Amino acid sequence: MPERTLMGGNIAVAEGAILAGCQAYFGYPITPQNDLLEHMARHMPEEGRVFLQTESELAAINMVYGAAAVGFRAMTSTSSPGFSLQQEGISYMSGAEMPAVIVNIMRAGPGLGNIGGAQGDYMQCTRGGGHGDYYLITLTPSTVQEMMDLTMLAFELADKYCNPTLVIADGFLGQAMEPVVIRERVRKFPEKKWAITGARGRPKNRINSFEMNPIDHPRRIKLLLDKFEKMRINEVRYEALNIEDADIILVAYGSAARSAISAMKTARNKKLRVGLIRPITVFPFPYQPLADLAEKGCKFVVAEMSGGQMLEDVRIAVGNQNEIKLVNTYGGVPLEADPIFEAIDLLM
Repeated sequence: MPERTLMGGNIAVAEGAILAGCQAYFGYPITPQNDLLEHMARHMPEEGRVFLQTESELAAINMVYGAAAVGFRAMTSTSSPGFSLQQEGISYMSGAEMPAVIVNIMRAGPGLGNIGGAQGDYMQCTRGGGHGDYYLITLTPSTVQEMMDLTMLAFELADKYCNPTLVIADGFLGQAMEPVVIRERVRKFPEKKWAITGARGRPKNRINSFEMNPIDHPRRIKLLLDKFEKMRINEVRYEALNIEDADIILVAYGSAARSAISAMKTARNKKLRVGLIRPITVFPFPYQPLADLAEKGCKFVVAEMSGGQMLEDVRIAVGNQNEIKLVNTYGGVPLEADPIFEAIDLLM
C-alpha cells in the first residue's frame, strides 16, 4: 500500500499547490486558513518560488492577477470575509481570461460572523460572486486527501479554461487531520503563448477585460459564455452512493457530506433504501443525476451548513413534484449525522 502521512486539511491544500507547480502565492492571514498561509510561507521559498504576505486580501488577488498575466501558476487562499473583498479582482481575472486558483476555507457570516466552519458562501461561489456574466469551476473536497487532490486539479482546470478556479471547504475540514497519500509532482505545464513576457520578436500580447468600443464587448462576453457552457458539459463531478435502489437521496458536500454518509449507513443498517449524491463540483452542478432520480420518484434530503443555499440548486434539478427536506446548521455550528437520519425517518 502507498505510504500515508497524517496531515491537516489546510496543509494538504498547501502541499497540493506545491506539488501542482504553484510558482507564486499571495495571501493575507485570516482564520481558519492561517496554517495554509504559514505552510506556504515556510515551504515556497525552500522551493525557490514566490511567497508574499500582502497588506490585504485586495492586494493579494491583484498580485495573483499580475503573476498569472506573466504565465505563472498563481494562487491565493482566504476565508469568507476576505473572499468577499476579492470579488472585483476575480471578476477582472475572469474577464481577462487569467488562470489562477483561489481557495476559500469558509467560516460563518454574514459580516465577520465567527471563526466556526460554515458553507454560507455557496451562492457567492457558484454564481460568480462579482459583477458581470462569469462563472468559476468550484471544487468541493470532503476529505483531507481531496483537499490535496482537488487543489492539484484546480490548477489543471484553471489552465485548461484560462479562468480562475475555486476550491472551497468549510473551516472544520480545513482543521481536520487524516492520513494522506502524497501525490507525484507535476512536471509538465501547458505553454502560455498569451502571457506578457516581452514581445521578443512577436506581436505584443494584451491582457485586458475592458473594451473601449461598446460594440465589441458583446462578442467578448459571448466567447466567455461559450466557454462556461463547455465547463457545464464537460466538468461536472459528483460521487453517487447506493442510488440504484434508493427511495431517499441525500445531497451534501464538504463536512456535511461526511455526516450524511454516516446517516446513510445507519439507515442502510436498518434496511432503509437511502442513497447519496455528493457534488464534487458545485459549479457546474450535477443537475442531471438528480433530475434522473427525481424521475424515479425519489425523495430528497439536503444537508448543509448554511441557511439553505445548495437547496436552491437541488430544487432546480428536481422540480416541484418530489418532496425535499432541508437539514441544516448555520453560524459556525457543525452538522451531525443524527438530525439527517431523523429527516430520513420522517420521510419513510
